[in-house]
Amino acid sequence: MAQYKGAASEAGRAMQLMKKRERQREEMEQLRQKIAEENVVKSNINKKFSAHYDAVEAELKSSTVGLVTLNDMKAKQEALVKEREKQLAKKEQYKDLQLKLEKQREKERKKEQKRKIASLSFNLDEDETEEGEGEEDLDPQDIPTKKKKKQLGKNPDVDTSFLPDRDREEEENRLREELRQEWEAKQEKIKSEEIEITFSYWDGSGHRRTVKMKKGNTMQQFLQKALEILRKDFSELRSAGVEQLMYIKEDLIIPHHHSFYDFIVTKARGKSGPLFNFDVHEDVRLLSDATVEKDESHAGKVVLRSWYEKNKHIFPASRWEPYDPEKKWDKYTIR
Repeated sequence: MAQYKGAASEAGRAMQLMKKRERQREEMEQLRQKIAEENVVKSNINKKFSAHYDAVEAELKSSTVGLVTLNDMKAKQEALVKEREKQLAKKEQYKDLQLKLEKQREKERKKEQKRKIASLSFNLDEDETEEGEGEEDLDPQDIPTKKKKKQLGKNPDVDTSFLPDRDREEEENRLREELRQEWEAKQEKIKSEEIEITFSYWDGSGHRRTVKMKKGNTMQQFLQKALEILRKDFSELRSAGVEQLMYIKEDLIIPHHHSFYDFIVTKARGKSGPLFNFDVHEDVRLLSDATVEKDESHAGKVVLRSWYEKNKHIFPASRWEPYDPEKKWDKYTIR
């Protein structure tokens, strides 16, 4: 290195500047090595990021010619990294926009294709007629001999009633709903009709009474009304409630929740007669065919549950059994 010949102070100043430049050169070299190492590590993750940092390094080299302080170098590097990230983000946005435009064009193309298909005529006769009218105006010699192309389409003569049809289904649902409402109105009318119930309070002997009820009333409602009639004549019933009473019809114990309507519409039968007739005929059968409908029936019995528990081993309580709608009676008997 050439020696500086001059004042001692100038020589010292020159030496300090040379040392400072040497330090800056070392820092610059360390920074470049660090950037290079980061680029090598990040290149293993994704080539895109490798290209990104390579571009930043190249831009950093080109923009830092000469002596630059470490702070300026870092600031410049950060600015270049941000600028590069902005460029990549814009590029991604541009790609997304291009993809959306492609999808939009594809949708429009498909829509146009569907519109063209929907606008096709399926009436083969009209096409043939139009061709025939056009050919009538021409000289037969001028018409080239070519085979007529057949167009595919729907055949109007084919029965399509078995195929799904929204309008037809809506009409069927509407008619079905009208019929349902009409049927329910008829059933409500039947339930509101009055019938005369002949019953007998049974305490070992019969005490016959009659009461008018509606067909839609339940056995519990009937027993409540029967209890009101019987209380004034029988002291044991004055403190009794409906839950303590039983209704026996044709030797079957009828549950409280059943209604007269249930037995009338189903034509239910019991052990000794029909359950759907509640008036009384004196013609009592000893043995008969239950499949032949007759309007002969016995008066139903209203019984205290306590009396039944004491006497259920004695006739006629020994014949009584709970009503089972699944059980069918082929013969009527009173034995």
